[in-house]
Amino acid sequence: QTQSLAWSTDDGKTFNIYPGNPILTLESEARDPNMFWHAPSQQWVMLLAHALDHEMLIFTSPDLKDWTLQSSFGKGLGCQDGVWECPDLFELPVEGSDEKKWVLLCNINPGGPFGGSAAQYFVGDFDGKTFTCDTKPEVTKWMDYGKDHYATVSWSNAPDDRHTVIAWMSNWQYANNVPTKQYR
Repeated sequence: QTQSLAWSTDDGKTFNIYPGNPILTLESEARDPNMFWHAPSQQWVMLLAHALDHEMLIFTSPDLKDWTLQSSFGKGLGCQDGVWECPDLFELPVEGSDEKKWVLLCNINPGGPFGGSAAQYFVGDFDGKTFTCDTKPEVTKWMDYGKDHYATVSWSNAPDDRHTVIAWMSNWQYANNVPTKQYR
């Protein structure tokens, strides 16, 4: 429910804590912040998973300190099971065209197609304040149909303007029962 600000000027070796923390506090469970600079609207955008309400909250800020709730996305769309977590929002080119579309990732647990945790995604448009999905509300698009694709996050600014995602290769149905020695 509480978001705070810290930054590094030495490549992450040390961090400065903003003395005005917290920068955002909500009354209900909202977590897993995902932020990016939205150049067309010249502002920061932050998504928070409104986990138990099955929606993503979209906030904007000119300075990373003062945040305004602009919209929410998700109620009644896609898979409504479990807890909604780990939001991500990014723009991708549409193959074979000059068009671009936005992708909103939403991880859930439980509720995956084969039980336990999973990642669903929505494709649409984003104007800096509101994400609008292109598909019908009852359509669920899964990142993967197996039991081991969860907590997907993305990286941008990769070479050749690539956008890469990586997921946690596990499932809460058995994550605590996997034998391990030095790593999983």
